[in-house]
Amino acid sequence: MKQTFVRVSLILASSLLWPSLAKSHDEHLSSHGVKIEELADSTKMWDGNILPNYPAGQPKIKILRIHIPSGVTLQWHYHPVINAAVILKGTLELKLKDGTQKIYQKGEALIEVVNVIHTGKALGTTDIDLIVFYAGEKATPTTVLAAPHINP
Repeated sequence: MKQTFVRVSLILASSLLWPSLAKSHDEHLSSHGVKIEELADSTKMWDGNILPNYPAGQPKIKILRIHIPSGVTLQWHYHPVINAAVILKGTLELKLKDGTQKIYQKGEALIEVVNVIHTGKALGTTDIDLIVFYAGEKATPTTVLAAPHINP
């Protein structure tokens, strides 16, 4: 009986200590010298609207490194899939058909608009380098060129 009580006591004591022994992912990595910087965490696109639901088909992830020479304005286009980007170099101006615009600098992250026609421009004298992460569906393109008067 005494051994059973000791075992139960040890189990209860260890279960009470477990939360303090368990470390979060971030705490564990930082204890090893790894640094984590959150660049984006949102349910909204850069224009303030809520992100759409993910598609129901086969998921497909695509990651692109894109280089835009300074002064270049991209064609009007839209993305039928959720995507986000990190600006590695340069200054990017994004603009919607209604004139809404936002500027992103080196080191900043953005959650791109989905199914909204927009354009981008490399501002200043520095070329833009960015990494874009697309989370879509196997059969869906990541970008569609469009005239500004067309609604996707």
